[in-house]
Amino acid sequence: MSNKLLEPAASQIDHDPYRALRFRNFRLYLIGTFVASLGEQMISVAIGWELYERTNSALVLAGVGLVQIIPILLFSLPAGHLADHFNRKYITLSGRIALGAGSLGLTVLSYMHASIPLIYACLLLMGAVMAFVGPANSALAAQTVPNQIYENAATWNSSAWQLASVLGPALGGIVIAIEQQATLVYALDAGACLLCALLLFLLSIQARERSAAGSKMSLQALGEGVNFLRGSRILLAAITLDLFAVLLGGSTTLLPIFAKDILHVGPEGLGWLRAAPSIGAVCMALAIAHIPPFKKAGKTLLLAVAGFGLATLIFGLSHMFWLSLLALFILGGLDNISVVIRSTLLLTGAPDAMRGRVSAVNSLFIAASGQLGGFESGLVAQLCGPIFAVVSGGLGTLLIVVLVALLWPELRRLGMLKDASA
Repeated sequence: MSNKLLEPAASQIDHDPYRALRFRNFRLYLIGTFVASLGEQMISVAIGWELYERTNSALVLAGVGLVQIIPILLFSLPAGHLADHFNRKYITLSGRIALGAGSLGLTVLSYMHASIPLIYACLLLMGAVMAFVGPANSALAAQTVPNQIYENAATWNSSAWQLASVLGPALGGIVIAIEQQATLVYALDAGACLLCALLLFLLSIQARERSAAGSKMSLQALGEGVNFLRGSRILLAAITLDLFAVLLGGSTTLLPIFAKDILHVGPEGLGWLRAAPSIGAVCMALAIAHIPPFKKAGKTLLLAVAGFGLATLIFGLSHMFWLSLLALFILGGLDNISVVIRSTLLLTGAPDAMRGRVSAVNSLFIAASGQLGGFESGLVAQLCGPIFAVVSGGLGTLLIVVLVALLWPELRRLGMLKDASA
């Protein structure tokens, strides 16, 4: 039976801020994604706490990021190809089950106080699975709602992720504080993965386009996502803008230094500093859901990223805790505008048969810029001081906004996001 017969007509809910939530498939997808993200945030806290507790080594913590980014760099493009040629629902579902098994493995390793290399090996395998889950899961969202509702769906999806970013670390910390060990957190993440898989299994998704190129994997097929982005100037401009904003505006990497040496607020203040961007993002996402779609999306994106750079600049110069919190709150809210617009463009700007590969390229760029941004901020802070690192990053972000606006005038002229459809 057609999914359209089971869901409310899009025309009846054009002005409804909850219109995406009225679709059963999207509700299942959203709840599953939220639960999985909550588990991921909990486990990130647990891994960091356990490894540092056991080794007192910052280098060991750095290794966690390394073993998780390597599979993304290696497998993102093949993963995007698979997402465009096979059932995205079952790729994501299988991946969540595999991630649950990986979390159970961490549970056993933690309980047995196994060696650090074994924990790294488990994280490496989970990173490889996540590399395949990411593009399929991102493209799957487009199959849960009609295309008129992509912007609203992207808004709620962003809200769920940001809420998980606030609650996950807090819950993980509470469990560790009660248990005095991280073992239970890994087990809870395994349960979250399995619950997500169950919700995905219940999806009754719409039929979608199949790539005309066939399912054979080749270098040419793997590069089709990159080639598509090169020809889609608006989408390329949006991804470029976000890539360099993340690369240059990596103030969150240096939050421990600001909390201890500049703001003098200690670990409790650090917790608030870390939470402020996500709280701002959640508030902004809820606000976006309750307003009409952006009429000048291109200018809104440019202004949001410029505001992100300005907020980064203010944070870098601030020596007052309340002002730093406010700057991070605003920074997170403006970043969420960018996330919603870019996510919607990824859904509307690419044909369904290409969404897996385009999402894979986007994931590859964002993951790489996030890791490199943290490295760049740390290196500049080491050489020139943390204040210079953050202030220069904010100024660099403002410069990137000007360059993108000049090089891609199509982005400045973009009106409604639906106008960017391929």
